[in-house]
Amino acid sequence: MILDENHTLSNGVAIPKLGLGTWFIDDDKAAQAVRDAVEIGYRNIDTAQAYGNERGVGEGVATAGVPRRDLFVSSKLAAEIKDYDDAAAAIDGSLATMGLDYIDLMLVHSPQPWDDFRGGDYAEGNRAAWRALEDAYNAGKLRAIGVSNFREQDLANVIEGGTVVPHVNQLLVHAGNTPTELLAYCESKDVLVEAYSPIAHGEIMDNADIRAMAEKYGVTVPQLCIRYTLQLGTVSLPKTANPEHMRANAQVDFSISDADMVTLQNLHDQDYGDASVFPVYSGK
Repeated sequence: MILDENHTLSNGVAIPKLGLGTWFIDDDKAAQAVRDAVEIGYRNIDTAQAYGNERGVGEGVATAGVPRRDLFVSSKLAAEIKDYDDAAAAIDGSLATMGLDYIDLMLVHSPQPWDDFRGGDYAEGNRAAWRALEDAYNAGKLRAIGVSNFREQDLANVIEGGTVVPHVNQLLVHAGNTPTELLAYCESKDVLVEAYSPIAHGEIMDNADIRAMAEKYGVTVPQLCIRYTLQLGTVSLPKTANPEHMRANAQVDFSISDADMVTLQNLHDQDYGDASVFPVYSGK
């Protein structure tokens, strides 16, 4: 079962292949979502400072009824943090907010602040934030460190300026938006890719070609889309607070044929509906 399968990061740390994304889950509902997910079998929980639910996620981790060491908990530095001191303070802030002794994975949420996404040059700021992550990693506060929404040049910048190659790059990856060259670049640097929004923030449900392929395999559209990202070799992070959806999202023990994988890789569907107001879906 996919919930029992792991990838191994370049530093030897195991990370479950399927995780629970918690974006848009309110802080007062996050603890129950985490408890539900853990009861179903999830062990990989992803949050961020920007989500405003770290406290709830931490409560869920503490009350989920399994040992802390059995859970893989990720968070992300706010995208606006581009200096060492603020990054170091924010890492400690996440630990305190979640009530954790360590975080399994901490990411730089974006190479630019959200109000300038894909805009200006923040190379030095990213190197400074990265040094803070490296120091926290070396101090044992973080078991792994990485980035999110980083393109090739952004990754190259922190690799050249740092001492630890990012273990992870969390990216928007789904059928209809497959950044093939960036995926290959990450693989060449031994950087594991995590796919967020594998169901394209829900908008892919209306794609007739995807629906027809899902019907062919006897699965739902979300199951097909999650399986696609898994077969790309990424960690898949569908987000939901609904236990029924959590269970269904984990029922992906089927294989997409090589021919259909090529079809999905070549599909272009980047219509995110109302979510297009968010920088990561804006098409920049």
